[in-house]
Amino acid sequence: MIPPAPSPNGDILFAFLSIVLEGAPYLLLGTIISGFIDAYLPSNAMDRLLPRRPLFAILVAGLLGGFFPVCECAVVPVIRRLLKKGLPLSCAVTYMLSAPIINPVVVLSTLSAFKGQNPVFMTCSRLLMAYIVTVLVGLIVSRLRVDRVLRDHIMAAGATEHSHAHGSHDQRVTHALRVARTDFLDTAMYFVIGVLITSVFNTRLVVLPQAQGVIAMLSGNDGFAVPGLMALAFILSLCSTTDAFIAASLAGFSWVARLAFLVFGPMADLKLIFLYSSVFKKAFVARLIIGLFLVITLLAFAWKYAAPPLLQLIHGSSI
Repeated sequence: MIPPAPSPNGDILFAFLSIVLEGAPYLLLGTIISGFIDAYLPSNAMDRLLPRRPLFAILVAGLLGGFFPVCECAVVPVIRRLLKKGLPLSCAVTYMLSAPIINPVVVLSTLSAFKGQNPVFMTCSRLLMAYIVTVLVGLIVSRLRVDRVLRDHIMAAGATEHSHAHGSHDQRVTHALRVARTDFLDTAMYFVIGVLITSVFNTRLVVLPQAQGVIAMLSGNDGFAVPGLMALAFILSLCSTTDAFIAASLAGFSWVARLAFLVFGPMADLKLIFLYSSVFKKAFVARLIIGLFLVITLLAFAWKYAAPPLLQLIHGSSI
């Protein structure tokens, strides 16, 4: 019996399922965390946990990923719930962008991936640049009106939010699971749309011979390589816990281009556009993505020229 010919859409379906199976558990974890936040965290808890002054609150929010580590797929439902619990918008956005990078799992994966390629330097550079970027974004967001950033249903839910951190343990667990189910269904729709678009890009466009030629041309010039790899990170939509292994394998590119890839990807990619859109207005999401692209590009080039003299001064070695 002659087996049927492979489906022309087989690669798309395979890529789609691969990304969904990789990201869905983290999305589910995030929604479960968001449910228990709603059930157990008092409404005024965030006011007590963060410093009173906005600047210090943003600085602390940029480091929360070290204590509450989540990937970029899981963090969106978490900040949805934290916003409703009173977390300031600027701190929520700062945490949302920083947590997928500034967390122990990503630190260990980056150190492991760049073994033999200055792992400590690459890991510290990634953490430092991510922290600077997220704090800058948080400071800018602190100047914006909430109604110009958040979607109407998020604001309405926040205005009517009341604490569920009372009642019996069984009641709170039941409520947490109901909230997790609702958040998962809300965000999964955006996640699936983003993954489908990503799969088409990965299997139909990136692998074209013309695309391969463009990639080879980009690798020789940082002026093209830095934005080029950032665009690639945007399309590939990799998980922040594994993207370092892809970056480390791109040996034809300079370290600064790969650094930009590692910082931009967890903050902005195709699937995140749809996840962000479940919380923020589309105009804000567009400005956020463009702003991140420009700021990370500028910081990458600044670090390219600042890092070698510093390493030479401290260790007597170059990158």
